Amino acid sequence: MSNTVSVFSGFQLNDIWFMAEAAGRTMLISAVSIVVGTMVGIVCGWGMNAGNFIVRSTLGPVLDLFRSVPLLIQLVLFYNFFPIIGWALDPFASGIFVLSLYTAALVTQVARAGIDSVGLPMRRASRSLGMSYWQDMRYVVWPIGLRAVFPAWVGVALSVMKDSALVSVLGYVELLRASQILITRTQEPFLILAVAGAFYFALSYPLSKYSQKLEERWAS
Repeated sequence: MSNTVSVFSGFQLNDIWFMAEAAGRTMLISAVSIVVGTMVGIVCGWGMNAGNFIVRSTLGPVLDLFRSVPLLIQLVLFYNFFPIIGWALDPFASGIFVLSLYTAALVTQVARAGIDSVGLPMRRASRSLGMSYWQDMRYVVWPIGLRAVFPAWVGVALSVMKDSALVSVLGYVELLRASQILITRTQEPFLILAVAGAFYFALSYPLSKYSQKLEERWAS
């Protein structure tokens, strides 16, 4: 009779709940990063469009840095840099910080393109009606420009949601990290990755579907 004891166990119902909790953490870190990054990106996009040479020459290289350096490298460097200066951040805070800056760098170009999409004749017409610069931005440029680039923003948001899986390298137990833990325990990678893919689809599909309906409403 064999006395071998197996350290592995099969996939259980409780594991689905474990993955659902991890999916919730994925949704949380993604939502916070997208909201913060979008707000910062809109401001930076306006600065890149309306700012002087000093603003553009200062802000441009910084944004290019976050767009060019792989996100995984950014996460590891920032997570290990803060303890050096005496300000240790947990994986969640570090992930939000880096993902927000990464989102802002991407949204900056989207917001800038939205402003540029509003033609100069239309802006001159609004100013000729007595609108101030800020009234022109609020009632003409932003409503038209942001609608024009809304699909691009949705693409950025969905990309950031998927890229949030890279925060797992910091030890944050989001959906991908939870899947890795379960694969190690159950040795059933196909099943667990299929469930993880279903969770990612469930997180992404509502945003994609809502954006599609919103675009159809605007078109009508």
